[in-house]
Amino acid sequence: MTEVESASSTARALLVLEVLQDSPGISAEELARRLGVSDRAVRRYARLLRDAGIPIESTTGRYGGYRLGRGVRLPPLTFSAVEALGLVMAVLDGHHDVSDPADPVSSALSKLMRALPGPVAAQAEAVRRTTAPAPDRSAARPDPVITSTLVQACSSQRQVRLDYRSEAGSEWVMEVDPLAVVVRHGRWYLLCQPHATDARRAYRIDRIREAEVLDGTFRPPADLTDPVAALEEHLAVGWEYDVEVVIDAPVDTVKRCVPRNVGRLEPLEAGTTRLVGSTSNPWWYAEQLAGIPASYRIVRCPELQEAARVLGERLLAAGQPPS
Repeated sequence: MTEVESASSTARALLVLEVLQDSPGISAEELARRLGVSDRAVRRYARLLRDAGIPIESTTGRYGGYRLGRGVRLPPLTFSAVEALGLVMAVLDGHHDVSDPADPVSSALSKLMRALPGPVAAQAEAVRRTTAPAPDRSAARPDPVITSTLVQACSSQRQVRLDYRSEAGSEWVMEVDPLAVVVRHGRWYLLCQPHATDARRAYRIDRIREAEVLDGTFRPPADLTDPVAALEEHLAVGWEYDVEVVIDAPVDTVKRCVPRNVGRLEPLEAGTTRLVGSTSNPWWYAEQLAGIPASYRIVRCPELQEAARVLGERLLAAGQPPS
């Protein structure tokens, strides 16, 4: 049998599987008629499915036919049109290659669309076909295999060995306790406890080149109740420039306008708040401070003071009437 003939037989066998899911007990004659093949070919396709480990049962006689063995048939999908549309919109929002047939997410979405009833799938398929989402340049999609390995390791509380490459190009191998996988603004992070340090760390999963699950297990820390908050707090520390800012507003007011990844907020006397953090980009940090609806003083970080001064001069100039 040639490769083309083998591929054709496999495709026909999959069609047999699809028909058996929809019409259990179908006769060999009717199955052959639907596929446009002979009864002998039907028996060959059934044999291919059995060889692949799929239990195909057959009975002879007047009411005989083919059916799938127990445990094979999938439960029916019962999405409404609104649910199907919402699912496609979520995929388009987070994944911009859904028109590429070689992409695993596109392939999975296509299978789902084929499984839905025609009227339900029509609107969702129209949105998928006509929408042209702009790619998120800041997003970084990690390897699905590595991501799946890390998610399973978090769930089973198994230690892992990571092969990591930093943004600066440094490379190292480390063993960690994987605590949580967190998605934040299009980026995937592994929040973990490295064995070589007492401090938790967050690593970009798209920079992990290999993840190996180890035999050792671990117990998740009792104080890790909000992985997202823990990640954002981690992203605010350990950078090049240490920052301290005093804000003339109570901490509850400041919380509503300062992202958690900017730093830690501490209440002070007389209704003021101290912001303590760090940054590698004083210009970005100054822009975050500019959105605070209260006066503030940069107590520590000359680089941030200079960035805030230049930003303030630009804002003042922008507010001057044209000459």
